[in-house]
Formats: sequence, structure tokens, C-alpha cells
Amino acid sequence: MCLDVDDTLVDYSTSSRAALASMVGNADAWSLWQRITDEHCDRLLAGELQYESMRNIRTRAFFAALGEDLDLDEATRRECHRQEVLARGWRLFPDVVPCLEWLRASGLPVAAVSNASGRHQRVKIAALGLSQYFDSVLIAGEVGCAKPDRVIFHTACVGLGVSPHDVVHVGDRLHADAIGARDAGMRGVWLNRHGPCEGTTPWGVTTISSLSELPELLVCELSGATA
Repeated sequence: MCLDVDDTLVDYSTSSRAALASMVGNADAWSLWQRITDEHCDRLLAGELQYESMRNIRTRAFFAALGEDLDLDEATRRECHRQEVLARGWRLFPDVVPCLEWLRASGLPVAAVSNASGRHQRVKIAALGLSQYFDSVLIAGEVGCAKPDRVIFHTACVGLGVSPHDVVHVGDRLHADAIGARDAGMRGVWLNRHGPCEGTTPWGVTTISSLSELPELLVCELSGATA
């Protein structure tokens, strides 16, 4: 069993939006922040940036896009404030612990597979009491590739000691998580907490709206597919 972390287990978007608002006064620039963050995480994975400096450089680039030219010291000061607010806002979704307790009781080996950029993700996992539920934790910034690259999925399978076709991966991103896992030979489950959406669910992908649905899905629907 593989699980994404942010916005699958941790309500990251809510805390991140609040942290952004604390830094700029509102969260209206959320889409810009996400785009610039994705660009800088890609540069980190490509080896163009170091983890220790990436977030501060990213924040400077964000304010530059808003028309404010900050020196690196001021960008670092604002980023440190954002990180403090972010950490105070970390919360698990209510359905997370019951699901993880069931998975642990079932004896299934479980891995966390995250597209986070660095070691702060391990701090978050530990701070929220999630470490006890995982047999392994894979973080894109450490592995050197990110979902939907099949390498990170296959690395997780090797760590669990199982073949990809015997693994179910659950995550909140349709393409990066569910389709990426499917294309890596796993069973992809899309956790769509926003409810039904228009269009047909892609072939080989199962959709759930809550982790409370996962135990029944594993027992009743996916057991045959992964046997």
C-alpha cells in the first residue's frame, strides 16, 4: 500500500493558503505561488538548486512576479515567517488515523510517497504522528524524481518488497498519483475529496471521496485485481 501525504493525509492546502496570506496579506496569488513553487521544485530535482536555499529563492521570485524586488535577506525573513505559520497549521484529515490503523492491523506494508522537495516533509510526518504507520517514506527531493515518474513508484515497491502489480497507490492528484501509479503497473486510486466531477474516470483508476472508503475497496473490489 502506498499513500501520498499532502492533501491526502495532511490538509496541506488549507495551511499553505493561510501561510501565504500571512506573508502577503491575502491568498489571491495562490495560483501564482503554486506555479512558481512547481518551477523551483523542478529545478531542485534537476540539481540546479540546493534544498537549503530553494525556498528562499522561490519566495524572492514570487515577490518579483508581484512587482516587488526583494534582496535575499528580506525574502528569507518573509519565508521563515511563512514556514512558522505553515507548521502551526498542519492538520490531518479526520479519516486518516482510522484508515491507517486499519491498514496497520491488516498487516499490509505501507509506504508514504511524496513529491515534497526536502527533509521538512519528514519533520511534518513525525510531528503529526504518522511515522509509526509507514514501513518506508519516499520523498521526491531525496529520490531525485517525482510522481508521475514510474521510478519513484518502483522504488517504493522495492522498499516494500513487493511487485508493482501487488501495490495500490492512493493520492489526491489524478495525473501524478492515480494515473502515474497505473502507468507504473500499480493500481491507482484517486482520492477526490471534492466529490464527483464531470467526465469519465480514466481506465485503470478507481475514485474515492474519503479514506473511510478504502478498507472496503481493498477487501471487496481490489483484492482480485492485486492477487
